[in-house]
Amino acid sequence: MKTLKIGILGLGTVGGGTYTILTKNKEIIEKRTGCDVQVARILDRFQKPDVPEYLYTEDPDDVLTSKDIDLVIETLGGIEPACSFMVQAMKHGKHVVTANKAAVAANYELLTKTAKENNVKFLYEASVGGGIPVLTAMQNALQGNNFLEVMGIVNGTTNYILTKMTEDGADYGEVLKDAQAKGFAEADPTADVEGIDVANKLSILIALAFDQYIPPTEIPTTGISAITKADIDAAAAEGCKLKLIAHATLNPDGTVKASVAPEKIANTHPLAGVSNEFNAVYITGDMVDEVMFYGKGAGALPTGSAIVGDIISVAKSL
Repeated sequence: MKTLKIGILGLGTVGGGTYTILTKNKEIIEKRTGCDVQVARILDRFQKPDVPEYLYTEDPDDVLTSKDIDLVIETLGGIEPACSFMVQAMKHGKHVVTANKAAVAANYELLTKTAKENNVKFLYEASVGGGIPVLTAMQNALQGNNFLEVMGIVNGTTNYILTKMTEDGADYGEVLKDAQAKGFAEADPTADVEGIDVANKLSILIALAFDQYIPPTEIPTTGISAITKADIDAAAAEGCKLKLIAHATLNPDGTVKASVAPEKIANTHPLAGVSNEFNAVYITGDMVDEVMFYGKGAGALPTGSAIVGDIISVAKSL
């Protein structure tokens, strides 16, 4: 039986969830891949009691350049040093799997080019929609389509806030504090509430759907911090709900129109029923017509599930 040795960069929420799945579901992973998938090294300065001490290192080269590592999971977050680490790993012949939407969106062309040049796989299903397998579907089951439009609710924090404002009639500030208390929002929620996180994810969706790279900084982006109860009520009066939507449309001339902004979504539209911290991506293809992917867009195990799915894909290809 072949062995796939894995190095994990960062054992925080997502990295920890991934480790849990790889260990708890080791038997089913082995059965489905015909490969012994082993965690061989973990880069993290903080050790967890349920993880063997001998796996830990504080030297990135123990993961990035070691001949004992076949695949690197990047779950550090942020753009740097995550991007540089991923590039270095691929240049040393290692496959890379990541959930890092900021790094992928900011360096999409560099990362995909580096993977191709070094004949390794670079997979990032978990970077959009957590456990929702939308990127894999676009690159496999739906790849016979010309994609015409992509719409998505891809940030659980903002969707939770807008849901509570709609259902409870609460003000933005009040709901934000509640979301922070429940762990749905960060202490500094700027990246979420101002749409930055959504723009990163939309950049990745556009690259796959339309084969065009638009940096997230070039996508017109408006968040939800200025939304008032009056805005919610006005939308309701029109039979709509306000949702923060990642939206990209293919123009007749082949260019792509993209935006991140609160939109009025008719109550009859499938996206209107996506509530609280759940995510959904709604895609229109010229052959398949309209399809929607729905599920948990964040969290240790849902996001870890997507990462492990990518690892299994690599293992099957060995």
